[in-house]
Amino acid sequence: MSADPLQRLRTAFQNAIVAAFGDDWRDTDPVIRPAAKPEHGDFQCNVAMGLGKRLGIPPRDVARKIIEAIELDGIADPPQIAGPGFINIRLDEALLSSAIEEMDTSRLGVQPDPDPSIVVIDMCGVNVAKQMHVGHLRSTIIGDAFARILSRLGHDVRKENHLGDWGLPIAMVLHLLRSRHQDPATCTLEHLDAAYRSAQSLAKGDAAGLHAGGLRHVGPHRIAELEAQNTGADAFRAAAGETLVGLQAGDQELVTDWSCLIDVTLSAMAEALQLLGVELGPDDNRGESSYRDKLEDVIDAFTQGGLCREDDGALVVDFEDRDRPLLIRKSDGGFLYATTDLAAVRSRCRDTGAARCIYVVDARQRDHFRDVFDAARLVGWDQRPDGRAADFVHTGFGSVLGPDKKPLKTRSGDNVTLASLLKEAIDRGTREVRRRAEDPKSPTHELSDEQLNDIGRSVGIGAVKYADLANDLVRDYVFDLDRMVAFEGDTGPYLQYAHARIRSIIRRAEDDGRDAALQLEAPEERRLALVLTRWNDTVHAAARFLEPHRIAGYLRDLAEAFNGFYQACPVLKAQSDAARKSRLRLADITSRVLKDGLCMLGIDAPDCM
Repeated sequence: MSADPLQRLRTAFQNAIVAAFGDDWRDTDPVIRPAAKPEHGDFQCNVAMGLGKRLGIPPRDVARKIIEAIELDGIADPPQIAGPGFINIRLDEALLSSAIEEMDTSRLGVQPDPDPSIVVIDMCGVNVAKQMHVGHLRSTIIGDAFARILSRLGHDVRKENHLGDWGLPIAMVLHLLRSRHQDPATCTLEHLDAAYRSAQSLAKGDAAGLHAGGLRHVGPHRIAELEAQNTGADAFRAAAGETLVGLQAGDQELVTDWSCLIDVTLSAMAEALQLLGVELGPDDNRGESSYRDKLEDVIDAFTQGGLCREDDGALVVDFEDRDRPLLIRKSDGGFLYATTDLAAVRSRCRDTGAARCIYVVDARQRDHFRDVFDAARLVGWDQRPDGRAADFVHTGFGSVLGPDKKPLKTRSGDNVTLASLLKEAIDRGTREVRRRAEDPKSPTHELSDEQLNDIGRSVGIGAVKYADLANDLVRDYVFDLDRMVAFEGDTGPYLQYAHARIRSIIRRAEDDGRDAALQLEAPEERRLALVLTRWNDTVHAAARFLEPHRIAGYLRDLAEAFNGFYQACPVLKAQSDAARKSRLRLADITSRVLKDGLCMLGIDAPDCM
């Protein structure tokens, strides 16, 4: 049986609830949390309030019946009722020591998921011929954190970049480059990004403005300008449409130019991903183009199943619980993002065998993915070979804000590119590392420029990632590098430094205390041990709810618990050799858990800072 105290406590309290109130309450969450005040115990069971309300019984009576039915031998001391019905719990000393002993392995007490499966994560979402911006930062690092956490529990994770590489916007860029006699093979991503924006501008007419101008009698010159603008936009879109037809027909020159656009985009993306420490290789790119031959099959499945209807020549899918239908084919026979997304869903479930499809796309796409997922369920594309339904999840995220609390922009009003943001973060992290290394007493004082630069890069990137992942994902957050790169407070560098500090202690001791008998006599030793035992539960909760901030919050608690332990309990100058070795062992396990958690967030854990 596992020594994980939280698992043991949950099982014991769930059994007691069934014994006291019947099998109908077997799935009741016992609501066990770390005690707010250590003097009252190690954990607290808060189930009595909610359960009492449902049963119509005073909470203290509910708590008393649970205590009368519970078996806690070898798990905890006899529990105590407090306040309106809280149950205070103090763990058995032997169980706590055993739990820490069990963590002292390569798995650090993290138990694999009993039902591992294939998981596909749609992340990054780069568009061809456009530079990555801060939105791609969030999609990329959130998706990568999901992949790391789920892989840690034994799931087979497949990361996919749903590359925007097909359709009219790309044809517009190709047409513009050709009209300007620019060879895509010689273009940088900056050139392509400028061409993309120019093409969007050229294709944008102002029919509403022309109509309003006529109503308001703005004058013949302005009317002429608006007419010319609309005529030019119509002509540009028509020419781009012809280019798209040629591309779809396989025109070799167009296909070659199109491939150049993709190569340039992916090359720049690879540079950004390398800085971020995100592994997303060529085989992980699944462009919209890869589904272009499957779109008719999508339409056939819905028409043959009687699951769509015609509306003014277009095909739409209706849902019983909303007025908004899903458009899957336009009246001119063209396909939409929804059509491609449905083809992707089918491929991921049918071909890849995914039991869970996670889409990391900003929160504004919530309704779109709700419609796509429900349409996929209607047609039966959520069914796995074993008969169970695949789980479709859209993890929306908020915006990155500037100091003015508005979406982060450059001074000119453009979106901030990911490359410029990462460069600034690395520069700021490196400056801070170099400043601290000037102190002769600093452990980094004797390091080379190359070593300091490596640490600075880890600090800068870690600061950005932690600031993003430490928040509830759907919330916006302010991008403030001064706060992010600080070595104090709720920051990535603070956790990185906590890890490096512990490794420094162990290097000076020349001993990691492995196999030492644990002594958890001081309150601070016990508190650190209790926080350590929550690691397995934290990782599983982060995976179940797709909430990396649970790991970030846990790591902060662990670092603070270690600081309290280190201040109260001398390690290198402990009162006895046995205490010294025990504390070194606690320190070593703490550093390894910190490194494990930072790794799950995609953050480096330098041994020296």
